[in-house]
Formats: sequence, C-alpha cells, structure tokens
Amino acid sequence: MVNRDIGFSLWLDFVERDFLNNEFVPLIEKGIINGATSNPSIFANAITTSPAYEEQLKSLEGLSAKEKYEALAIDDIRTAAQALRSSYDEANDGYISIEVDPFLSNDTQATIAEGKRLFAAIGEPNVMVKVPATEAGYEAMTELLSTGISVNATLIFSPKQAKRCLKAMKKGLDAFEASGGGRCEAVISIFVSRFDRLLDANLESEGLDVAKTGIYNAAKIYNMIEANRTPAVRTLFASTGVKGDDLPADYYMRELLAPHSVNTAPLATIEAYIATEATAPKLPIDDDVIDGYFTQLSDNGFDMEEVYAELLKDGLEAFEKSFQEMLNTLK
Repeated sequence: MVNRDIGFSLWLDFVERDFLNNEFVPLIEKGIINGATSNPSIFANAITTSPAYEEQLKSLEGLSAKEKYEALAIDDIRTAAQALRSSYDEANDGYISIEVDPFLSNDTQATIAEGKRLFAAIGEPNVMVKVPATEAGYEAMTELLSTGISVNATLIFSPKQAKRCLKAMKKGLDAFEASGGGRCEAVISIFVSRFDRLLDANLESEGLDVAKTGIYNAAKIYNMIEANRTPAVRTLFASTGVKGDDLPADYYMRELLAPHSVNTAPLATIEAYIATEATAPKLPIDDDVIDGYFTQLSDNGFDMEEVYAELLKDGLEAFEKSFQEMLNTLK
C-alpha cells in the first residue's frame, strides 16, 4: 500500500490494455498504487501476447513497425495517465512512465527529440519520460527537465551513475524553475535483484551472505540521493521481483521500504507485499554498515566496478532485444 505518512509510493510495473481498462483503476482507488511504469520488455510482452491490440493494429496497416508500436504505446500510456490523474491532481504522484527507444541510448539529441515528441503526443502532464543513465542520457535528462517534462532515469546500477543523474537533474530542474517553473519531478531507478542473480552462486561458494548485494547497493545510493536534499528527486527501487522460490515474493520490497522513495513491482509482488502488512521502514542503513559489506566483497575478490559495467551492458542489450523482437512481429 501507498504510505503517504512516510512518503512511500508504490507503482505498478506493468502495462497491458485489457488490464488498464479493468483491474487498474480499482488498484488506484483502493490506495494500493499511485503510479505505474513500463519498459520495452513490458510493452513487447503485452503487444505480442495480448489479443487486445489486434483491432487497432488492423487500422495501422501500411505504417512502419515503430510507428505501429508508438501508436499502441501512446494509447496505453494515455489511458494509464488519465486513470492516475486524480492522484496527480492531489499531489499523490500519479505518474506513468514511457521509455524512449532503447536503440537511442547513445544519441543525446535523438533521445531528447523522441522524449519531447512522445510527451506531446500523449498529451497528459503526469507522464515521465524514461531515459537510460548513459553518457548520452544525462544531457537528455537535463534538457527534458528544463522544459518541464518529468524524467525517470533508468538502468541505474552504480553510485557513479546516480551521482551523474543527480547533477543532470538538478541542472534541468533549476533551469525550469528559472524559466517560470511549475510541477516537474524526477526519479532515479535503481535496479536491485539483478545483482543477486548475477553474484549469489559465487558468493555462496565463498561462504558469504546471499541476497544482500542488491539491497546494500540500493541502500548506498538511496543515502546519497537523500543527502543531496533535492525534494523533487526521489529514489525508485526497480527490478524488485524475485526469481524462483528461494526468497519470499516481496523480499526486496520489504527490505527496501524507505521514506521519500518509490518502489515499482509486478502485480504478484505487490499482492505478496500487501499480504505481509509491512509497515516499518528498513532504510536508511548506516553508511558504515554498507561500506563494511562492500569491503568484504572486495576482500574476497569481487570487483563491483566490473559488476556495474556488466549489469548495465546486459540491461541495455535486454531492452534492445525485446524492442527489436517486438518490432519484428509488427512488420
């Protein structure tokens, strides 16, 4: 559940047309969620597996695959934004995110142009444009925010990425404020569970704790974002779904419950979280405790800089692959 007393928001990491037209609104009305996110993989799965898009696709014959995708995605994001508008108007988040074409992650100007174009086409104020935290992405974040377009910085794995996001976001928000300002916000999406899926087998073989790296890394970045004291920028904990049965379904959500933060998760994870009735924040964790954990990893031969680079590379490639596979089905 959303907990406004501590500033904790819960967003649904899922978009599909039939769901948006039926089950989505009750989740908002019951105060379970106050936002939603999407990404290329989510849209690829929805468009290629759900019959809800068949009728509209017939009307889009003759368009390119990407034009078809954008027509479908824009309609879905608009529907979600309109459903969330009451939350937005009450200053209770109410955001839905749409990501720019993942193949533009190294092209600043193309990312900016597409972000502005998608935002204008959707035509709702409570849309966040998702931009990968790459070298090209930081400048794009600044430009979008400076024009009043809220930004969701995605695929953050390292503290260095988060620091670059903070700098870019502050510059953009300051420019927007200087031009007259208004409501404009940003989130820094830290991916969590992928660390443990990558490292746990090796950690276990060394006799070290498992299912902790993603949490401690996210906690470290959360502390850094909070210390920056920019109210319009929050930590968003992403990739919080559990794979397999070794951990409780809501493990990452409970362990990362924190003031002034957002958690985005699949519906099944949210349902498990609600069932446990977790209320007490687990963050912040003391920096000395976090540093001690990573010192232990380093002492045992784990190079976090290599881990960060590998996870970012894998994340970008996964989104590109999903996006391309979807486009291939729409040709």
